Amino acid sequence: MAITYNNLYLELRQSFRLAGIEAASLEARELVCHGTHKTAEQFWSCLNYYVPAPSEAEVRALARRRLEGEPAAYLLGEWSFCGLDLDVDNTVLIPRADTEVVAELAASRAREAGDHARVLDLCAGTGCIGLAVATWAKNCRVVLGDSSPDAVRVCNQNIRRCGLRSGVTCFPVNALEEPPRQLWDFDIIVSNPPYIPSGDINGLDRSVRDYEPHLALDGGADGLDFYRAIARKWKKALRADGWLIFEVGVGQAGAVEDILTAQGFVNVASYPDTREILRVVEGQWRSRTDAEQTRSQSGLLDDQ
Repeated sequence: MAITYNNLYLELRQSFRLAGIEAASLEARELVCHGTHKTAEQFWSCLNYYVPAPSEAEVRALARRRLEGEPAAYLLGEWSFCGLDLDVDNTVLIPRADTEVVAELAASRAREAGDHARVLDLCAGTGCIGLAVATWAKNCRVVLGDSSPDAVRVCNQNIRRCGLRSGVTCFPVNALEEPPRQLWDFDIIVSNPPYIPSGDINGLDRSVRDYEPHLALDGGADGLDFYRAIARKWKKALRADGWLIFEVGVGQAGAVEDILTAQGFVNVASYPDTREILRVVEGQWRSRTDAEQTRSQSGLLDDQ
């Protein structure tokens, strides 16, 4: 029996709500648009028209996959972040609204640094943070860095999609290792690294556990491996008075503040996301004092 665009949308929305999908209305609309090959404007203009049978079947197949746990972003092949439409596939984490506050702070620090500020988005994934910074902080130079060849591929796709090839480049790099010679003298290093404790991954929502890449989730036994490595090894890639900015998981802000402080960063502070969860930790890098150098030589800093 034929169904209208409006009724198909309402049916999906109700199914998604019953399944506990938070953004049920948005995802229902996006899947109907994707499955019927219509823009949002076209969808709203033909609500009372009947959906062709092949398109209805495509939408229902997408809805079944969503109800089985597959994230909408992977079904659509794209997702929006800070007003940018980005390519997304199951080799990279899906950009989340919580991360937008990280991008906003990094862009603010880049503007403070002035024209031609240099920004590194480390563990870039889709490149969402660095691309947002490049959009909001005009004339800055941004490098997207990730160890995953798939992430590098997606980053390059998104650089082209956002029309930012003149100001953004991509570089394969492992955040757990020392920075290569090509990556030095940054005003800002911003990172949303893997931060889920290894033992907690099996308890994640199935849409994350079963579909998103564990390489981009697993932060080691306590979730802090990447914070320790980046704070210790990558500070040398910062200019004097440069900023290291992290996204952190729930309850991790205090520990990450301690890591930055132990590594000689100053002006260390945490900031909440839109849900009032401490989501961002930053610290400013300055020349280390003789006392700090002595501590480093004794191995105390490297243990943090």
